[in-house]
Amino acid sequence: MSEVVKKNNRGATASAVNARLFVLELNAGRIHAMNTDGSDRKAIVSDCHLPDGIVVDVEAGHIYWTNMGIPNLNDGSVERADIDGKNRKTIVAQGDTHTPKQIILEKKSGKLYWCDRGPDNAGLGRIFRANVEIPGGQTPATRSDIEIFYDGLPEPIDLELDHTNRVLYWTDRGDPPRGNTVNRASIDNKPAEPEIVVTHLMEGIGIALDVPNDRMFVTDFAGSVYSARLDGSGERNFLYAQGNLTGIAYAEI
Repeated sequence: MSEVVKKNNRGATASAVNARLFVLELNAGRIHAMNTDGSDRKAIVSDCHLPDGIVVDVEAGHIYWTNMGIPNLNDGSVERADIDGKNRKTIVAQGDTHTPKQIILEKKSGKLYWCDRGPDNAGLGRIFRANVEIPGGQTPATRSDIEIFYDGLPEPIDLELDHTNRVLYWTDRGDPPRGNTVNRASIDNKPAEPEIVVTHLMEGIGIALDVPNDRMFVTDFAGSVYSARLDGSGERNFLYAQGNLTGIAYAEI
């Protein structure tokens, strides 16, 4: 997963921005920062343990990423660093999350949400949330604020947040009936079970929301791209057999 960030350039005009891409390199365990045309590329973090998801907090000047680790060793973790890669620290210790995937930030409550896929089709997938800051006097290994938002999921992969309505959406690539789906749940008034809004995906992976226009976009590993309203109605498969599709992003440019 990669992320584009536009950061205000203080002291310049209000419209001046410095657009940067942050890209994870799984096999080499590195995080790269670069301009949107690929120039000025720098490896800002190295020796990551199979990095998989990343989110940027421009206001605080931080990047957060998940390290998927090796599933049978149960050594996944979450780390944070400054946007330039300095002041790196572990915030979720190895083993406190199994196979963490994508991660998002909810600024209003100061929480991170991430998917933990678990073993293939084992029904051990989870969605975690935790405060951005470790509670005072605690360590990554002893912090008491890590909450399991949902567990017993097939294989949750990607997630997006409707910040307006404060609803979390995620894809699950596991087996039906709860897998191969798009799910959602309020983050403030969490229901006992998430609502399944889209079904019959072929290993659903990526999700992107366009909240003002009441629509979502979803990809699956069989090569389809879908659109639907946020409640799942009006589902339409408008591209298919496009290869092994993973992530998707929506932007108005």
